Amino acid sequence: MCGILAVLGCSDDSQAKRVRVLELSRRLKHRGPDWSGLHQFGDNYLSHQRLAIIDPASGDQPLYNEDKSIVVTVNGEIYNHEQLRKSLANHKFRTGSDCEVIAHLYEEHGDGFIDMLDGVFSFVLLDKRDNSFIVARDAIGVTSLYIGWGLDGSIWISSEMKGLNDDCEHFEAFPPGHLYSSKEHGFKRWYNPVWFSESIPSNPFDPLALRKAFENAVVKRLMTDVPFGVLLSGGLDSSLVASVTARHLAGTKAAEQWGTQLHSFCVGLEGSPDLKAGKEVADYLGTVHHEFTFTVQDGIDAIEDVIYHIETYDVTTIRASTPMFLMSRKIKSLGVKMVISGEGSDELFGGYLYFHKAPNKEELHQETCSKVKALHQYDCLRANKATSAWGVEVRVPFLDKEFINVAMSIDPEWKMIKRDQGRIEKWVLRKSFDDEENPYLPKHILYRQKEQFSDGVGYSWIDGLKAHAALHVTDRMMHNAERIYPHNTPTTKEGYYYRMIFERFFPQNSARLTVPGGPSIACSTAKAIEWDAQWSNNLDPSGRAALGVHASAYEHTTVPPSFSAGKSASEMNKKARIIDVPTQGVIIST
Repeated sequence: MCGILAVLGCSDDSQAKRVRVLELSRRLKHRGPDWSGLHQFGDNYLSHQRLAIIDPASGDQPLYNEDKSIVVTVNGEIYNHEQLRKSLANHKFRTGSDCEVIAHLYEEHGDGFIDMLDGVFSFVLLDKRDNSFIVARDAIGVTSLYIGWGLDGSIWISSEMKGLNDDCEHFEAFPPGHLYSSKEHGFKRWYNPVWFSESIPSNPFDPLALRKAFENAVVKRLMTDVPFGVLLSGGLDSSLVASVTARHLAGTKAAEQWGTQLHSFCVGLEGSPDLKAGKEVADYLGTVHHEFTFTVQDGIDAIEDVIYHIETYDVTTIRASTPMFLMSRKIKSLGVKMVISGEGSDELFGGYLYFHKAPNKEELHQETCSKVKALHQYDCLRANKATSAWGVEVRVPFLDKEFINVAMSIDPEWKMIKRDQGRIEKWVLRKSFDDEENPYLPKHILYRQKEQFSDGVGYSWIDGLKAHAALHVTDRMMHNAERIYPHNTPTTKEGYYYRMIFERFFPQNSARLTVPGGPSIACSTAKAIEWDAQWSNNLDPSGRAALGVHASAYEHTTVPPSFSAGKSASEMNKKARIIDVPTQGVIIST
């Protein structure tokens, strides 16, 4: 992923302003270390920090149309750019960049072209003919984007909050699936799929159709001119991504350039569930597998950097971002610039463990809709920024527009977890890839219980974070939390600790308003807590908080104060207060 920064209509075209824009753009250099560019037209500035994935030699930005009257700065990948180029036969292209089609499509269709793009993107397009501009963000918000307003009437656009927070009077996250038009002085939604209304679909489950849609989503993401790999935790989602990638890699342009040997990457504490399962899947698929271990102390030492890069104080996001942040640094050191990952599956198929308690298909479907709509605040934000911190791009096939349409059109009765029919979470996805003749995965991996990333890297990771926070946040501080942080008041010492760090980097009120809040159980929405009365007394985003569901659910105690964050993983695993609990009739495959 690249980094973009635009200042539009700032009533200042001085050299000092240009220097300031360049200074702010450099705050995004980690996202695009390969090249940088700045286009100034009057009081409009479009800057770009490039991570070169497609056409590294000539695809530098900003990009233009033939006479340079249309200027575009883009962060993203357009997977159908070759087909779109064919539809623009009367246009002359300057580069081989997949994103150059945006300038030419605008010439042909105005701002009505955005839904024609198959990919993920955030872009600013300046039409110099009338000094107008449009800004757009992809359907789900896989790419990060913020918009701000200056006191001088200027509009600011940045891939990350740190690019504009110091110079804007107000700023906020740019809404996914929307465009902003200077001509209309506001937002309008360009992404309007059927499922967005949250009406209950009635299509029967077709396993082959779902499988084909996912395979197509993976294959189109093999578009790359640089070395790549897959993130492989050994859970269902990442394992399917790796399996389908390995199966279809041969014959692609990527294989012609980089060979058919797929590289896979996994991170965890020593002895963690993910490391064990990831290696097993890698051996099964024959990938070149890279394991990265970290200690709890390594993770704690990185927390401040993580919060600076991820730009949130949400507890579950920070827990999961830290291992991904550490792994991305290792991946980049190996010369890999793009990885494919498994985000989005749990939201589409009701994969989180709390879905075991969904009372009916209507509530399950509405919950999945809410989760998908909020992904830009959680897993998309984590995956995008944790990897971009080290100049690595992440691609997420589960959030392919066409695959989402197929997945969200299935009658949610098929997504319900049913004991009498042997269904566990994400059963429709598991069933779609349960091929006896040509198996994608070993059965016990295909039916492995859901582990959230922050849990799968090692249970003592979360326990260690809680213990560390307890050393830095006193009971007296918690007693005054509501007065110190009246918005999204932290309810735990861990949350308070993260909030202190966040506020130091981003002290503006606008910044704290970009972070979602509210109670959650195992990553649920606040509404889903009503599904089980005991959950309201055990609020925690970890999957182990789903009492009566997870095979290693929390005991009704907290980690003792003597639990040291500096202990080794093996020592901490001995002290972590985790017990096995009865599954209360829920089928759990291991």
